[in-house]
Amino acid sequence: MQTHKAKRVEITIEAVMEQRLTAALERAEVTGFTVLPVMGGSGRSGRWSREGQVTRAAGMVVVVCIIRPERLDALLEAAFGLLERHIGVVCVTDCEVLRANRF
Repeated sequence: MQTHKAKRVEITIEAVMEQRLTAALERAEVTGFTVLPVMGGSGRSGRWSREGQVTRAAGMVVVVCIIRPERLDALLEAAFGLLERHIGVVCVTDCEVLRANRF
């Protein structure tokens, strides 16, 4: 079965920034993404957990996009406009997809 090269971008950001991020991605013509809740983790500020938090706003989400390699710069520029002033991590990895026409 033939596969096609793509990029997987994972953006971890504060949940309160989710709508602003996804709107910025849509303006950059990124039409497909998945938003996942983050249950907890550890970083420069130490360990944290979503458990026991009263509102969703106090947590984090991960926005996952799989795009064609030539679309990567537009996505990163859209994301960086928000992330440079807020908590967030961006990871870019190479991946392969089966149906290239979907990305």
